[in-house]
Amino acid sequence: MKILFDFGHPTDVNVFRNVINKLEERGHSTLVTARDKENTVQLLQTYGLRYEVSPHYNGILNKAIGLLRIDYFVYKVAKAFHPDVYVSAGTPYAAHVSKIFGKTHIAFPNTEHAKIALYLSKPFTDIFCTPYFYKGDFGKKHLRFNGFNELNYLHHNYFKPDSTIISHLGLAGERYVLLRFSALNAHHDLTAKGFDFKTEKEIMDFIKQIEGFARVVITSEVSLGSKFEKYKIKIPSDRWHDFLNYATMYIGEGAKTASEAAILGVPAIYVSNTRRGYLDELETNYDLAYTIPDREKALEKAKSLLQGKNLREKWIIKKDIMLKEKIDTVAFMVDIIENSLSPLKDGRPRNENNRLK
Repeated sequence: MKILFDFGHPTDVNVFRNVINKLEERGHSTLVTARDKENTVQLLQTYGLRYEVSPHYNGILNKAIGLLRIDYFVYKVAKAFHPDVYVSAGTPYAAHVSKIFGKTHIAFPNTEHAKIALYLSKPFTDIFCTPYFYKGDFGKKHLRFNGFNELNYLHHNYFKPDSTIISHLGLAGERYVLLRFSALNAHHDLTAKGFDFKTEKEIMDFIKQIEGFARVVITSEVSLGSKFEKYKIKIPSDRWHDFLNYATMYIGEGAKTASEAAILGVPAIYVSNTRRGYLDELETNYDLAYTIPDREKALEKAKSLLQGKNLREKWIIKKDIMLKEKIDTVAFMVDIIENSLSPLKDGRPRNENNRLK
């Protein structure tokens, strides 16, 4: 079987790389089409995946123009590769091209806020696979499973943290809190608000209060003043999760990083006026992460946790409980890709037990 994966974001590389490896081990042939966004190409090279890359378009108007250009790019690659199945996190490009060639498109979306992409994908997608707690409904196309997409690369079956990153970054013997600023310029971030700092002084005041408990490390998608350079650390993209694994806490505007931190057993505070089903699951059922729209309330929550005893030990216990209750999502995705699904006509919600063997 030939499978074409379409990636729109660097996260997709992590979500699908172990799935691709398993499929290759089982004798299938894979190829990735991807947008040249952030460090996507670097990750594709790091993990040795076969890929073809197209430009990434910013802004609503450019994205509208880019839709047709990327559709054509994926079409050309598919015409040469002849895939039997198309797989994505819900990109419209794979969906559109799959229908041109009369093939199946399987989508594994993780965020309900990617409404434009999902709207453009839905008519052309055959199967939508999401966690149970995904806040959306794709009707009879919808298959739900009891897991997190992040488990594809952060479950202990696939991820072994390397502590040498700590000394490599000069953090040995220190507690450190990761503070992350996001650009919030994706199409699903149009109404999103995060820290909403107005001045450099407000940022510095926030940092100083955290520094009373731990060293502050900043990663940022937006330009900050020169006075914040001392807080920045350059982290190799393939060592990012090692670094995150040993953090004392995460506070930031990035939902994906919040979920990754929580799944690694790191207390995570997502500062945003938007919610995600996967973060609500981590908060409501496991008390591993918190979505807080007001930065002052987020700061108070962070300080109350940081001054407590055995913080990391408590989070590891909660993380282990979560892992025992979730499935091996890599095995699930490989199974779904390899096997066809019967249409369920009785209106019952689909789950990982509703598939053909």
